[in-house]
Amino acid sequence: MKTAVIFDVGRVLYDWDPRILYERLIDDDRALDAFLRDVVTIDWHFQHDAGRDFADTSAELAVLHPQHADLIAAWGPRFVESIGARIAGMHEIVEELDAAGVPLFAITNFSHEFWPPFRAREAQLFDRFRDIVVSGEEKMVKPDAAIYRLALERFGLAAADAVFVDDNAANVAGAQALGIESVLFTDAADFRARLVELGLPIAQHPSS
Repeated sequence: MKTAVIFDVGRVLYDWDPRILYERLIDDDRALDAFLRDVVTIDWHFQHDAGRDFADTSAELAVLHPQHADLIAAWGPRFVESIGARIAGMHEIVEELDAAGVPLFAITNFSHEFWPPFRAREAQLFDRFRDIVVSGEEKMVKPDAAIYRLALERFGLAAADAVFVDDNAANVAGAQALGIESVLFTDAADFRARLVELGLPIAQHPSS
């Protein structure tokens, strides 16, 4: 019997795409595609999730791409603008589980610098969570086993107690390897159905 739910944040609770920010700053579509592909890459950003400071990563990147220094500099202070809309139906699931008294937690790959302003902006949702492990604060990232072990210890959970949801297959596999029931996120309807199958106190269909 599962008694707690652990959520990922980006692309599970909220859309995230650097294009959301940079399409406001770069008018030409081909230039935008090239900048996102070759400059502010996912691998470069992953350093922030792992705990590196933006001041350091941006300085290094600007040396490699001096013509884009101003655009690179916008990434940190305007990062929240790269976080898009709520994922349809997921906030309702959080609210239903919380109302039923189910302990809610999260493990997110997120910069220690970028997380606090986003957490503050979305307090209405995140206040429902009993604890959130942020990779950049811990300097360990999903899918490393260490971050799941840390989270279970901090949350006071055994692996068998929880169900974990993430949109990244490697992150799901990492949690499953430790014995955590894990769901690869596709959409809210499928996740709701899985929660029902696992015996969590949630309606089969969202209330209209």
